[in-house]
Amino acid sequence: MTGARFQSFEDDSDRAATGPRIAALRAELARRKLDGFVVPRADRFQNEYVPPSEERLSWLTGFTGSAGSAIVLSDRAALFVDGRYTLQAREQIDTDTVAVVPISETTPEAWLEANLSAGATLGYDPWLHTADGKERLAKACAAAGATLTAADSNPVDAVWSDRPAPPCGAVVLHDLKYAGELAVDKLARIRGELAKAKADALVVTDPHAVAWAFNIRGADVAHTPLALATAIIPHDSGPTIYVDGRKLTNAVRDALEQLADVHEPEAFAAGLETLGRQHKTVRLDPATAADAVGRLITNAGGKISRSGDPIAAMKAVKNSTEIAGARTAHLRDGAAMSRFLAWLAREAPAGKLSEIDAVEALEDFRRETGALKDVSFPTISGAGPNGAIVHYRVTRKTNRRIAPGELFLIDSGAQYEDGTTDITRTVAVGQPTQEMRERFTRVLKGHVAIARAVFPDGTTGAQLDSFARAPLWQTGLDFDHGTGHGVGSYLSVHEGPARISKAGGAALRRGMILSNEPGYYKTGAYGIRIENLVLVVEGPSVAGAEKPLNAFETLTLAPIDRALIARDLLDPGETQWLDAYHARVRDALAPIVDARTAAWLETATRPLARD
Repeated sequence: MTGARFQSFEDDSDRAATGPRIAALRAELARRKLDGFVVPRADRFQNEYVPPSEERLSWLTGFTGSAGSAIVLSDRAALFVDGRYTLQAREQIDTDTVAVVPISETTPEAWLEANLSAGATLGYDPWLHTADGKERLAKACAAAGATLTAADSNPVDAVWSDRPAPPCGAVVLHDLKYAGELAVDKLARIRGELAKAKADALVVTDPHAVAWAFNIRGADVAHTPLALATAIIPHDSGPTIYVDGRKLTNAVRDALEQLADVHEPEAFAAGLETLGRQHKTVRLDPATAADAVGRLITNAGGKISRSGDPIAAMKAVKNSTEIAGARTAHLRDGAAMSRFLAWLAREAPAGKLSEIDAVEALEDFRRETGALKDVSFPTISGAGPNGAIVHYRVTRKTNRRIAPGELFLIDSGAQYEDGTTDITRTVAVGQPTQEMRERFTRVLKGHVAIARAVFPDGTTGAQLDSFARAPLWQTGLDFDHGTGHGVGSYLSVHEGPARISKAGGAALRRGMILSNEPGYYKTGAYGIRIENLVLVVEGPSVAGAEKPLNAFETLTLAPIDRALIARDLLDPGETQWLDAYHARVRDALAPIVDARTAAWLETATRPLARD
């Protein structure tokens, strides 16, 4: 393999530095007459992945997880994480200096109410908190008799002496052969939505939305091809895009200038204030836009229309070109994944492979397609008990041998220009136990229930979520994550607004791509997850139906481990679905893989019904 890996296995946390860095921050807070400060794991764009220059939480505490926040008061500090990261946080930070608080037990707001002194002043960076998030903090401060105040600049930056430079990745045009719709037509659709909502302008703070609307991609963050950019789109005139000019070639600048005024990011605040001075009604998504954005508009005299960004819903529904690209990307990715699974079946029984070996091998198989741009997220490669950690990330410190007699879970994805992929397979190394087979099969039953679902137009993900859980519920089991998330088109592997979960309130519309990934996790022993991506399509014609019906087309192509199936737990319909899926996998992939993989596929996709 040539070129740098897309995934690092280093643990960049610095436990010994937690105390001195917290002390330095407290000194800076005292200088500013602040009694505390909130440090979220966020950048100005609320990105899932943030550039190194924005990793304030990691630098300050040593915690390297992808979600969390810290509150530092003059006499105590706490790091708030969800269940994915409780163990990791305790290993990475100095817990004598910062307490690890699971948010399932105590929210940051509840902690503030209990720990802030009356009359105290808590600071926050208005560029790193959404309007909704700021309101929750303000309510907690009021309950404690304290005051929340916006900092003029971030005090963490004042003490972070070796802070990396901001990213400056090149912006590229996303070709029409992948995008399927001209940017000028997308912008016209957006203006039409603004007119219907009687809004004068839309402020776009989500770089994913900017990327989609202007048909651009970038290289400013890991694993998602984003340019860190914002935009203002008036309903009656041309838009303005705010992006670092150093990222633009002459050709890209010329293309953008055909669509919009192109300004430097430093001019964004002035653009917001201009909307305010003109007393415009500005549509702003309070769940994603920084609190500072709304403050700049309203302080200058404008009015905020708090509503979801219309681009999110448009972006989620893929057009025919994007759908065709997704099918092509999954065919290519399925071949790479099957080559990997065939290799794993040959090599793993010897007991010499490690979790890192598996990650590197899978990336190599994907690179050999010649089309891989990045992995879509750090690969979860969990052997034995590590597989039970839902968002486990292997490091050189935690790297574990893939041992016979255990389960191995690998959750991975790829970024190709024609589509984004995400797949999880759980495989038995050697002979699985009866318990493993029984629980795997219950997860499979839930997966098949989603894949076979037929549902009326307007159905939400929350209404389908229990389909995946019912076979586990029957024996008192469950899993503590959503069943599925939306997926972008050469964008984020985690895309809203639709999801299949208990909280999935958005309707599932034809053209949306989501994951189907039920699981089961036995702490300290093993994890099971089966994940395919599915496309919402027109459902079957049913006589007498009073509503249009939708269904799912499975996009992902790779075998599901037959050795882990307790066949007596499957009903005939479930067996028929699996055999048909495996026949499709075999027919699609066998002609495009090497002979050794094709032979493995023949066995791996053999019909259950014939055994």
